[in-house]
Amino acid sequence: MRDPRRERLHEIIFKADTPAGKTFDVVLLVLILASVLIVALESVESVRAEVGTTLVAIEWVVTVLFTIEYALRLYCVERPLGYARSFFGIVDLLAVLPTYLSVLVPGAQSLIVIRILRLLRVFRVLKLVRYLSEEMALMTALRASSRKITVFVCGVLSVCFVAGTLMYLIEGEEAGFTSIPRGVYWAVVTLTTVGYGDIAPRTVVGQVLAAALMISGYGLIAVPTGIVGVEVARATSRIPSTQVCRHCLAEGHDADARFCKFCGAAL
Repeated sequence: MRDPRRERLHEIIFKADTPAGKTFDVVLLVLILASVLIVALESVESVRAEVGTTLVAIEWVVTVLFTIEYALRLYCVERPLGYARSFFGIVDLLAVLPTYLSVLVPGAQSLIVIRILRLLRVFRVLKLVRYLSEEMALMTALRASSRKITVFVCGVLSVCFVAGTLMYLIEGEEAGFTSIPRGVYWAVVTLTTVGYGDIAPRTVVGQVLAAALMISGYGLIAVPTGIVGVEVARATSRIPSTQVCRHCLAEGHDADARFCKFCGAAL
């Protein structure tokens, strides 16, 4: 028999396309950003010395709220253990555990350990992707363009290897190109237009090769950007609903779906 309260909670917590769900997500988003800001401020010694106690108090309030949220998520799904083992279930747990674990570490010598544990709270940043409607479209686009980008990257690496080898033969050890890997490193730095300047060609032939590689570098970003851009445009036109199945926790349903396309349960 269905529990209306659990269904209502599931609709608020897991569905971002309802007014209540949007409000819940906005509030949670503000808390996530606030908690990450607290972590950043605590790393500043002057701020920690002046308002460290206040930051700790706020952190505990936020942690308690996240704990309640985690418990509610487990309560309103059909398979709590399945959610706890999922990616976001683990992220939710990592978002609250370090604060509690830091209390159990006694002694002044453990302050470094406590600080490391508290830094684990940056896992809350990963929870942000749950609330971006474009995240599904972006992931779909990246998956669709992964093969093309892989071929492109392999081509770039081949160019870097050939250019690095040529520069090793042209310039030699006197100019700092002591090995082929060193030449490949220079080619990568040059092609990506980073230009550290720690190693540079001295001969005319080497400088001509470097100039050609630099000009080619300007088109380096354009190719993968175009590939992903086309796929994003395609994926955006078919963004799925934000509904999450209570039974199998699957996402990616059609906007007008009434039943889960993975397990058949009613949405």
